[in-house]
Amino acid sequence: MQNSFTELAENKLLLLYIAKKINMPISNISLTELILSNNLLNYFALQQYIFELVSSDLLKNIEHNGKHMLEISDQGINVLSMFSNRISQEKKDLLDDYLSKNINNIKKQITVNADYTIDENNFFIVELSAYENGSALIDLKLSVGSKSQASDLCKRWKNNSSEIYDKIIKTLIE
Repeated sequence: MQNSFTELAENKLLLLYIAKKINMPISNISLTELILSNNLLNYFALQQYIFELVSSDLLKNIEHNGKHMLEISDQGINVLSMFSNRISQEKKDLLDDYLSKNINNIKKQITVNADYTIDENNFFIVELSAYENGSALIDLKLSVGSKSQASDLCKRWKNNSSEIYDKIIKTLIE
C-alpha cells in the first residue's frame, strides 16, 4: 500500500514538474501527448491525476487564447519545491531531454491556432491566428468553398505560420 501511495505522489509531482518546466499554459491534449509518448502513465490514470490536481488547486484551468489550458498554481509551485526530491532523477532527466527537444513544438501548438467551421451558406470559415506573449499578432478569417481547402489552409498555417505571417506583413507594408 505504501508503495502505491509513493507512486501516486510521484506521478502527481511529475505533472507539476512538467507544468513548471514548460512555464506557460498547456492544453490537456499536449500534456497527454507528452506523458504518453514517454510511457510515463496510462491515459486514464493521467486524466484522474489532472482532475485531482485541479480539484486541489495545484493546477488551474485557465482560458488562454480562447482555449482551455492547464497551468501550475502558486500553491502547486510551493508543493513541488518542497517535494521535488521525490521524483526520480531518471524521470526528470527523461522529461528534461524531451522538453529541450520539443519545447518549440509545444509552444507553437499554444501560440498558433487554426480551425474551420461551416456557415449557414455551406461555406467553410477558416480562422487562423498567432499569439506572442498573450497578444494577438494576427487573427484572420477566410471563407473558402470546400472542406479540403479549409483543411489545407489550417495545415499550412500550422506548419508555416511564421513564413506566411512575414509574407502578409511584407505585402501589406509594400
